[in-house]
Amino acid sequence: MARYRGPKTKIARRMGEPIFGPDSSFEKRKYAPGQHGNARRRGKKSEYAVQLQEKQKAKYTYGILERQFANMFDKASRSKGKTGDVLLQLCESRLDNVVFRLGLGKTRDAARQLVGHRHITLNGELASIPSMNVKPGDVIGVREKSKSLVVIADALASSNGEYPWLEWNESKMEGTFLSVPSRDAIPENIKEQLIVELYSK
Repeated sequence: MARYRGPKTKIARRMGEPIFGPDSSFEKRKYAPGQHGNARRRGKKSEYAVQLQEKQKAKYTYGILERQFANMFDKASRSKGKTGDVLLQLCESRLDNVVFRLGLGKTRDAARQLVGHRHITLNGELASIPSMNVKPGDVIGVREKSKSLVVIADALASSNGEYPWLEWNESKMEGTFLSVPSRDAIPENIKEQLIVELYSK
């Protein structure tokens, strides 16, 4: 299962925001990493550098590697609607992201691990592929044997996010993907137009 395994705070500092979730180390040093720290003079970034950083931010935020992200962009560019909006909608429709949005995992990495370890069901069937595409009407639940897991209970207890495109049934421990979210509803701070411009070069 391919995923980024490197230092996360370093990446968050480079992006200037905690893209991997709450990070106490990032809060102490919110400037880019480097030998001279915040005192280092940094020149103005080129247009290409700004576009590339935005693409990297989107990739790291959703936990997607380069080839997979490029394939998603290709699919988005062939779809109806604005390419940038469709790209983020495809990211939001990944199973690991939906599990995260439902509050079953405190982070996307935790949600991805729940899927990979076969704790999650999709329409009543075990699902173990984090990149699976969830469609409107699909039901995402917790496997019967996994409903007592402490990690899931802790995540649900600390979850405070509610999203209009998702519906959660606490008694059944399952959620319904009501619709593909509009761009306005997606809370991620990503300038998708810069990504489109980068791939259009």
